[in-house]
Amino acid sequence: MVLLHVLFEHAVGYALLALKEVEEISLLLPQVEECVLSLGKFHNIVRLVAFNPFSSSQVALENANAVSEGIVHEDLRLLLETHLPSKKKKVLLGVGDPKIGAAIQEELGYNCQTGGVVAEILRGVRLHFHNLVKGLTDLSACKAQLGLGHSYSRAKVKFNVNRVDNMIIQSISLLDQLDKDINTFSMRVREWYGYHFPELVKIINDNATYCRLAQFIGNRKELSEEKLEKLEELTMDGAKAKAILDASRSSMGMDISAIDLINIESFSSRVVSLSEYRQSLHTYLRSKMSQVAPSLSALIGEAVGARLIAHAGSLTNLAKYPASTVQILGAEKALFRALKTRGNTPKYGLIFHSTFIGRAAAKNKGRISRYLANKCSIASRIDCFSEVPTSVFGEKLREQVEERLSFYETGEIPRKNLDVMKEAMAQAEEAAAEIARKLEKQEKKRLKKEKKRLAALALASSGNSSSTPEECEEMNEKPKKKKKQKPQEVPQENGMEEPSVSYTKPKKKRSFSKEELVSSDLEETAGGSTSLPKRKKSSPKEETASEPEEVSRSVSKKKRRFFSKEEPVSSGPEEAASSKTSTKKKKKLHKASQD
Repeated sequence: MVLLHVLFEHAVGYALLALKEVEEISLLLPQVEECVLSLGKFHNIVRLVAFNPFSSSQVALENANAVSEGIVHEDLRLLLETHLPSKKKKVLLGVGDPKIGAAIQEELGYNCQTGGVVAEILRGVRLHFHNLVKGLTDLSACKAQLGLGHSYSRAKVKFNVNRVDNMIIQSISLLDQLDKDINTFSMRVREWYGYHFPELVKIINDNATYCRLAQFIGNRKELSEEKLEKLEELTMDGAKAKAILDASRSSMGMDISAIDLINIESFSSRVVSLSEYRQSLHTYLRSKMSQVAPSLSALIGEAVGARLIAHAGSLTNLAKYPASTVQILGAEKALFRALKTRGNTPKYGLIFHSTFIGRAAAKNKGRISRYLANKCSIASRIDCFSEVPTSVFGEKLREQVEERLSFYETGEIPRKNLDVMKEAMAQAEEAAAEIARKLEKQEKKRLKKEKKRLAALALASSGNSSSTPEECEEMNEKPKKKKKQKPQEVPQENGMEEPSVSYTKPKKKRSFSKEELVSSDLEETAGGSTSLPKRKKSSPKEETASEPEEVSRSVSKKKRRFFSKEEPVSSGPEEAASSKTSTKKKKKLHKASQD
C-alpha cells in the first residue's frame, strides 16, 4: 500500500505529516472538507511524523527563498531523507507548490502530488498547526509569520541603488509632461503679449527665447539703443536683435497698462524657470541612463531608451521582450486595429524617434527598424544582466546599425556580428578591469581612513583610561610647583622673610620631590654656603617644620641654573635609596651646626 505523506512549510520550520486511511480519504473528498474544520476529526486523519524547526530568522529566510525558487534546501533534504521510508516507490509525498514538488522528485526520487485532497489537507494543517506541534502557540506562530514575511519582502525588494530604473521611468514621464506644459504655456504667452507686440512672434520662433524677451522688453515703447546689447545676448543673433528694435518703433500693437505688463512678466518668468528645470531634468536623465542602461543609451539615445524602459515597465521586462515586440512597442493601437481590419501592421513604434529610421530611405525604413529592434533587445539584455555596466557593447551595436544603413545605400557588406562581439568583449574586459582597479583603490583609501580613525579613537580612549597613578601624581605636582614659585620670589627680592607661609602650610611645602631636596643639600654642602640661622634649641617638631622652609629658599634661588643641567625627576628604586642616605647626612650636618 502506498503511504501518503504531506510536507508543510511554515515560518517556524518544516513539518512532515502522515495520513491515515489513504484510500478512503482519496475517495471521499467532501468528507475530508468537513473533517478539516473539526480539530478532533482532523487528528484522526493526520499524524505528525517529524518537525524540523529553523534555528534562526536568517535560516528561515534562506529556506523560504529556496522554496519560492523551487530549490531543495539542505534542511528539507535532511528531513525527507531521515523520516521518509527507504523504499521510495511506496511513498507518495503531497506538496503545495508544484515547483518544489518537481525539484524533490528530480533530486530525491519521491513521487509528489499536488492539488485535490493534498490541498484540503494542507488547509487543515495550516488551520490547526499550532495544536499539532507541542510548545507552539498561535501568537508565536503569527509573530514568526509576520517577521518572515517582512524579511522575505525586504529581500525581494532589495536592489542596487545605482541601477534603479524606477527613477528613469518617473523622470522621462515628467520630461514628457513638462514638454507639453511648456509648449502650452509658451503659446499662452505668445497670444497674451502678442496684443502689445505682434511683430515679435514672427521674428522669434523658440518658445523659451520668446518668453525671456517678453520678460525683458516689457513695454515696447521703452526699448532703445541702450538695450540692444542685452537683446543680442538673449537672441544670440545681432540681426534679430536689430530687427526687434526696428519693429518696436513701428509696431501696430495696442497699448498696454502697467498691471497687465506685470502679470505677463510674472507668467513669462514662470515659463522660463520651467524650461530651465527641464534642462536640468534632462541632464539628470542622461546621468541615470549612463548608470542603468549605458549600452541602450549609447545605441539609441537617452530619451528613446528611457521611453522604451518606461513603456515596458522596467528594464527587466524590456530585456525579456523579443525583438519583434520591441519593434512595435508603443504602436499597440495601430497593431490591434490592423489585426482587426486585416490591414498592414505597423513597422515601428517608439523606435521611430531614433535618428536611424529618419536617415533611412522610405523603402528601407521597415528593414532598418527591424534591425534596430534586434540590436535594442541585445543591448537591453546586456544592461540588465551584466555585473559591471559599460557602454562598449552599445557603441559596437551602433556601429553595426551604421554599417547596415550604408549597406542599404551603397551595398558595402557590413562586418559579421561574431567579429564585432569579439572586439566588444575584449574592450569590455579592459573596461571592467579598469573599473575594478578604480573600485579597489577607492576601497583601499576607505580602509586606510577607517584604520586611522579607529587608531585615533583607540589612542584617545587609552590615554583617558590607562593612565598610571605615578603619571597622575606627576601631572598634579607640576601646577603646584608653579604656584609656589610666585609667592616665594617676591619676599626674597625685598629682603624679607615670611615664616608663616612655610609654617602654616607645611603639606604644600613638602610636595617637592625627594630629588629636589637631595640636590639642594648637595649644593649647599659643596659650595660651603650653609647659612643656617642661630636659634635656640627647639623641639623635634619645630625642626621638621623649619627644614622645608630652608630647603624651599635654596631651591628658589638656584632653581633655574640647577634644573636646566640636572636630569629630570624620576622615582626609581636607586634614587630612593640615595635620598634616604642624604637625609641622614643632612640631619647630622644640621645638629653639628647647632652645636
